[in-house]
Amino acid sequence: MARKIYKILSGADWAAARSAGVYAGSPLDLADGYIHLSAGDQVAQTLALHFAGRDDLVLAAFDADALGAALRWEPSRGGALFPHLYAALPVRDATDFAPLARDADGAHVLPDFVR
Repeated sequence: MARKIYKILSGADWAAARSAGVYAGSPLDLADGYIHLSAGDQVAQTLALHFAGRDDLVLAAFDADALGAALRWEPSRGGALFPHLYAALPVRDATDFAPLARDADGAHVLPDFVR
């Protein structure tokens, strides 16, 4: 089974990226020189730390192996290895995507495809 990685982005950015076929990155991605991604076990914490309270989000899944050598696993939060993509993200290759809802406590609810 392919290892999945995930990108969290606004609905507007997702729509624009789908139209273009690629996602060049958020202002933070562009400033850092790579696209920030998360492994399945990192998505919930990334949402809580960086996207709390937002209702306009989409979560997209990608096959990590399909991204090739431009994908690097590098130390980040707490020394954990996070996937960083040093290229545009080919959103037409998303294996799954869904808008993110929030529960009664305001936490984002992860789609079933997150693993």
